[in-house]
Amino acid sequence: MKKLIYFLLFSLFISACSSTDCPLSSGVLARYKLMGNVKKLVDTLTISTQRHTSGDTILLNRAVNVDSFNLPMSFQGNEDALFLSIKNTNKEIWKDTIRITKTNEPHFESVDCAAAFFHTIQKITYSRNAIDSVVVHNSKVTNDNSQTHFYLYFKSQR
Repeated sequence: MKKLIYFLLFSLFISACSSTDCPLSSGVLARYKLMGNVKKLVDTLTISTQRHTSGDTILLNRAVNVDSFNLPMSFQGNEDALFLSIKNTNKEIWKDTIRITKTNEPHFESVDCAAAFFHTIQKITYSRNAIDSVVVHNSKVTNDNSQTHFYLYFKSQR
């Protein structure tokens, strides 16, 4: 009988442990890759966005020689607006806007893990000053930051 009690207590102790490992990269980021004639942008690129609460924030500040970059997506809004500013070596500046319409799906891993929202890209619109086109490559944005979601084509003559 004593062995049975010890066995039950041991079983209860083991079953109380959680084996859920939270992902190390819990941030949900969209990955943009430059394609076409301009595979590496030698110009200075700054990207900002409008916050849903108030004001704006810089997401990418004065990046040079980029061929890809990761940007966060909002949890709240159904649309994200990205404001791109491209400055070349002659100090000429081009401004473009990318608008991403998306759905937000809450993702639950465990009570021990941080809350996350995954996204499904519905539609994308953009201005065409320095941008030639933007193509949705993978419409599901999750915490797998190795996936490329957007192909970004810049005009070679600006």
